Amino acid sequence: MMAPRWCHVVVVSAAALIAVAAARPYAGGWNDGSRLATVEALVDHGDWAIDQSIFVRVPPDGRTRPYAADDAALNRDGTSDLLWIRGRYYSDKSPMPAALLAAEYAAIQRLTGLTASAAPEQFCLALTLGSSGAAFVLAVWSVFRLGEPLRLPLPWRFALAGSFALATLAATYAQHVNNHIFLLATASALTVELAWLANGSTSPFRCIRIGLLMGLSYAIDLGVGPVLFLATAAVVTVRLWRRPWSLVLAALAATPIPLIHHGLNAQIGGTLGPANAVTTSLARPGSHFTEQTMPGGWHHPSVSRFVLYALDMLVGKRGILGHNLPLFLAVAAVPAIWRRCRRERPELLHALAWTVGAWLLYGATSTNSSGVCCSIRWLVPMIAPGYFILGLVLRERPDWRSDFLLLTGWGAIYAGAAAVRGPWRELDPRVHWILVAGAGTCWMMLAWKRRAGRYAVQTQRPQSLAA
Repeated sequence: MMAPRWCHVVVVSAAALIAVAAARPYAGGWNDGSRLATVEALVDHGDWAIDQSIFVRVPPDGRTRPYAADDAALNRDGTSDLLWIRGRYYSDKSPMPAALLAAEYAAIQRLTGLTASAAPEQFCLALTLGSSGAAFVLAVWSVFRLGEPLRLPLPWRFALAGSFALATLAATYAQHVNNHIFLLATASALTVELAWLANGSTSPFRCIRIGLLMGLSYAIDLGVGPVLFLATAAVVTVRLWRRPWSLVLAALAATPIPLIHHGLNAQIGGTLGPANAVTTSLARPGSHFTEQTMPGGWHHPSVSRFVLYALDMLVGKRGILGHNLPLFLAVAAVPAIWRRCRRERPELLHALAWTVGAWLLYGATSTNSSGVCCSIRWLVPMIAPGYFILGLVLRERPDWRSDFLLLTGWGAIYAGAAAVRGPWRELDPRVHWILVAGAGTCWMMLAWKRRAGRYAVQTQRPQSLAA
């Protein structure tokens, strides 16, 4: 059943209000400072080099602060997420999102006369709302729309979208400009399109949208993006192999953005791959990267250390599951959902393949747990397939809906605590474990109560038959 239009208006409006409340009028750390520096450089200086950006060379007068007023180190030193290429500084972030943000900044500047150097607070707020804020709204709306191809009752579509918005790290990462909320948005929108594909909807425009989302996801993050791209290509091929023209449309739509992305990499860093994987670009004076923290390659002393590190990324003090409590139900429900949902098995396999693949990839090629941030920022996009599984749970197992609501309630408390700290700070481990333990205890009590109720019903039946 299609949801009435007013339902979509309510969801989008509520998500927009959250995005506005979350957005911060300053760069929160090296990550978004580096991205915003590129946007400023492209529009105001006409170059990819960011040497002259206020996010790199912070004005000493103290009147135009691009960073939080209480962060003395950032306001003194600027961002350190830099590459040293041909004697100049460049951002170590993927170039395609910066190019899109630069187009947005250019339009705002033409309409209002806003410049980053003269009004950094307005610049940061406008770019955050126009990028991460918009991505958050798209992601929440996509999760709500996901209920339609999954045939969820309307109240549970609202519940699913509300849980995503309020009980995960999505709103926390909407506070500042970053790749992770961008990829969460494209992954959420892609999940909806694939769910419709499972229902036999193969219109040309849907195939084109799938291809564009694949290409954009690839260019946003060269860790998770290519894994998501390949997994999506596989499931689209399975679904469309009897419709070759639809498959061709999806392939043609998916091709241009990755080609542009690699062309920009070659122009900036002289390499088709990511420039931040080139040792000479990172080995600059004062670089915070070492041989062990540079991305790419195997840095673990043994397989056992890799296994422990990878598990820590999931369930450790910064684990992605503990920071998004409803996802515990998604993980626990996978065997039952696999048995029940035969029609959605290709999409379920797609969700598992790219999440596990990206997790293992980052587990193998990193040792720093994604640096100083809230949870593991690289894994934030995996919330999207988690909520696809939760949508199937709400449809197939009504008896687990109370579990979903319970974990959503605890998750909302956790998300509120994380939002206070922001995406570039770790949550106090004591708060983390208290909330995870509280949620786990209540969940076990609910499971015990449900099992006790079933036992009581089973023992009463023979007595009634005997009577």
